[in-house]
Amino acid sequence: MKSEQLPRIGFIGLGNMGGKMAKNLHNAGYPLIGYDIDAEKCAALAATGATAGKGTIEVVKNSDIVMTSLRSSDVFCSVAEEYFIPNARDGQVFIDLGTTEVERTRNLATALAEKGATLIDAPVSGGPNDSETGTLRIFVGGEASAVEKCRSILEILGESKYVVYCGPIGSGQIVKGVNQLAMGLGAAAYMEAMAFGVCAGVDPVAIRNVVGMGSGWRGEFDRIAKRIVDGTGKKLVVKYPELPYFLAAAEASGFEIPLTKALYEFCKKGDYEMFDNMNRPSRSFWHELTKDSEE
Repeated sequence: MKSEQLPRIGFIGLGNMGGKMAKNLHNAGYPLIGYDIDAEKCAALAATGATAGKGTIEVVKNSDIVMTSLRSSDVFCSVAEEYFIPNARDGQVFIDLGTTEVERTRNLATALAEKGATLIDAPVSGGPNDSETGTLRIFVGGEASAVEKCRSILEILGESKYVVYCGPIGSGQIVKGVNQLAMGLGAAAYMEAMAFGVCAGVDPVAIRNVVGMGSGWRGEFDRIAKRIVDGTGKKLVVKYPELPYFLAAAEASGFEIPLTKALYEFCKKGDYEMFDNMNRPSRSFWHELTKDSEE
């Protein structure tokens, strides 16, 4: 299919993840215009041959499909409310590739539908390398027919078998929550187990050598223990910035996720600030667990 027959794609957010996704779409032949508040990121996109826009409104007005890769739920919702909803038009599709609160996603979908536009929530899992190689996992929610029309685009960004339709709008965000909680709570459990031994006075190397160094859960424990032995335990993440999203979704649906609540409350009371793997302000669970035993 010739590029002029392909939908025009706008891409907002050209960071470590978004910049690589936008490049892959451009390389696949889609006419693409992108924008980021960081001028250097816009210049990097332009260097690939794609068009760098001068602002979000320009991107929206010149795109059939608008995709976003933004750092938080608050940022995405703010951009959507200020720029997308006022400028959306009939038949336009918006695809949120970030992690966003479920109820806010649904509310935005309703507002966009009033303009004749469609919102698809398609949060991704994977790091910058997966963005570059197009092997992300993508959890997709929205109107089934709209999702199917965009599947070929999403499969440029993610491995085909892991681009999965999860259900109506918001379902992608819910399944992304499953993904994040599985990682975050798992890491927290192994950190707490390690802290039990370390705070009781046992050498962390000895703990790792006898409890880790294996397959299955021992292999997962070993991954955490190695970081602690190497002195980088304070940089381990438990998805702290996103935990309120999932707590809010559970509360709205009338069920509890007690381990998530306990983890968030414990980290929230701490004062050790760090940045997570998406460069967002976070808290170090390991630091909070071991601060009283540190010299």
